[in-house]
Amino acid sequence: MDRLLPVLGILAVLLVVFGLLWRGWRIRTRRQKEELGVPEDPPADLGEPTFTEDLLYVATTRADAPLDRVTIAGLGFRARAVVTTAPEGMVLDLAGRGPVFIPKSSIRGVGRATWTIDRVVDTDGLVFVRWVLGTTEIDSYLRSSDPDRLVTALRPLAPKAS
Repeated sequence: MDRLLPVLGILAVLLVVFGLLWRGWRIRTRRQKEELGVPEDPPADLGEPTFTEDLLYVATTRADAPLDRVTIAGLGFRARAVVTTAPEGMVLDLAGRGPVFIPKSSIRGVGRATWTIDRVVDTDGLVFVRWVLGTTEIDSYLRSSDPDRLVTALRPLAPKAS
């Protein structure tokens, strides 16, 4: 009995902490939806896929604030994903969440990276896609078994370098 009260007290504190973390995450997501908007669903007629790969989705952050995770539309957590490219854009289909469509007109660049908010990998082991959501540029990071092939497939969707 003398141990029961401290255990219940610790459990109550943990419950409050996790409740506050959950509430903060929901507030962050709601604020980002208002500020950034929500990504588009893939169009019914996406066109003929030009590339498909099963890979690891790592994170999405604001381009100007690489430690600010974007949480909307299931983009807040790492997941297995299938990336499909077509002439109209890119579909990022995250396991257990709905697909996110990134129109070609929103893609600003494609490149290689070594780190993102919660992951450091070998040199240039990540592929990032910089795109615009609402009026904000964001970066989505992908971990591919063949990053060069992924970059080559995504380059036609990015604007030509001047």
